[in-house]
Amino acid sequence: MKRIVIQRPGGYEALRLESVPEPVPGPGQVRIRCAACGLNYADSIVRMGLYASAKQLHGYPITPGFEVAGTIDAIGNDVDPARLGQAVLALTLFGGYAECVVVEANAAFAIPSRVSPLQAATLPTVFLTAWFMAHRLMSPRTGQRWLVHSAAGGVGSALVQLGRLAGCEVIAVVGSAHKRQHAQAQGASAVIDKSSEPLWPTARELAPGGYHAIFDANGVSTLAASYAHLTPTGVLAIYGFHSMLPRNGRLNWLRLAWDWLRTPRFNPLDMTQANKSVVAANLSFLQSESELLSEGMHWLLSQFEGGHLQPLPVETFGFEQVAAAQARIESGSSVGKLALLP
Repeated sequence: MKRIVIQRPGGYEALRLESVPEPVPGPGQVRIRCAACGLNYADSIVRMGLYASAKQLHGYPITPGFEVAGTIDAIGNDVDPARLGQAVLALTLFGGYAECVVVEANAAFAIPSRVSPLQAATLPTVFLTAWFMAHRLMSPRTGQRWLVHSAAGGVGSALVQLGRLAGCEVIAVVGSAHKRQHAQAQGASAVIDKSSEPLWPTARELAPGGYHAIFDANGVSTLAASYAHLTPTGVLAIYGFHSMLPRNGRLNWLRLAWDWLRTPRFNPLDMTQANKSVVAANLSFLQSESELLSEGMHWLLSQFEGGHLQPLPVETFGFEQVAAAQARIESGSSVGKLALLP
């Protein structure tokens, strides 16, 4: 089979296509022949060598990728034979950029009838990350005001949909005019386009009393102001640091160090006095919590089955175009999700 391998961290040239024997499922496992492999910004961070859990949980060489969809074509002992041929989606703890992957049988979920295999491959990572933040790190309630940065990206789009589903007033922040319509289609109550209007004055005008939840994947460029715009009882949820990373595939270590020094450190005393909270999410460590993962996936998939959540638009690339795919997601110009086609 073909897979993408990173022997050591680097630029786009570090992404190598290689042929290896197909994996064999062990007891309690299934093999999925992938129709599509979801691509996420975290995969680029793995390539750069900055994704701590890649080093801690796997090491290099490494095949990036957190999500796939396809058909179960082999099973291990103790797996129901009826699962052969089932169309499924799955989370992978790395290893997703491959024609075949092996996962635990209970981590492969049936694809909802309203969702195509291509769409299914792009759902697990972003929607589960959004669900974990919105439904486990906080408690959404009707009438809450949410501010979602990067609202045209994968996790941002999922957050807008979850907020709308919970009855919240969701203000979506995007970085260019062509993303406004997408954010509105996800259910945003209002959209702030940073390229044509001032972010924080507009945010204050839309919510003079502050926000009950702000979801921030930017890092140093917005974290301090995001925290300042919380209402008492508000929660700042952090799930990325995009503004601190390059858009050309190459790290600038001096700039990275400077941004790290400028990153806000939230003081527990100040947080207590202001009655504000800061939480964070990293899906890599959620995968060891099988019951929590299963709970989230089953709830999300039921919402897709019922038509309450919608798949995101998907831009596709072949395996041989993996460098272009990562460059695309790093550029900040993509909308929705990207996927690799084996």
